[in-house]
Amino acid sequence: MGVSAKRRPKAQPTTLVLPPQYVDDVISRIDRMFPEMSIHLSRPNGTSAMLLVTLGKVLKVIVVMRSLFIDRTIVKGYNENVYTEDGKLDIWSKSNYQVFQKVTDHATTALLHYQLPQMPDVVVRSFMTWLRSYIKLFQAPCQRCGKFLQDGLPPTWRDFRTLEAFHDTCRQ
Repeated sequence: MGVSAKRRPKAQPTTLVLPPQYVDDVISRIDRMFPEMSIHLSRPNGTSAMLLVTLGKVLKVIVVMRSLFIDRTIVKGYNENVYTEDGKLDIWSKSNYQVFQKVTDHATTALLHYQLPQMPDVVVRSFMTWLRSYIKLFQAPCQRCGKFLQDGLPPTWRDFRTLEAFHDTCRQ
């Protein structure tokens, strides 16, 4: 008889630790892939990377990474301050604008969607491709209702496969 499920030791989650130079190379390749997106990488506390992604003149995104795994994203308007008073990236305060707060929520959902632990570089590239679809945040109409604004907001949801724009209420 085999060991019962209760007594069988659970597999411990493993985190793939990649050398910082490999992470830098992956981010550099992604930066070159998207000319309308600039990525500035910093390592304020040693090995963990923080990215400041500027998408055209539309928005800025702070991406907190552990190796090549994205831990957190904060989306702010292009003209919003992304630094604290001591000059560090502000990873805790949310945007002053509801539209970018919604995009932050959708980016968090995208992080959960793009999960492939065996290929973290593909995950980062897929997430950045999805993020790039916001270049037309204020120019793209909703694919369902055809309107540019609903309740004073542009279509903030982007489909994960087609990257089409939808209002929150139109995406179902």
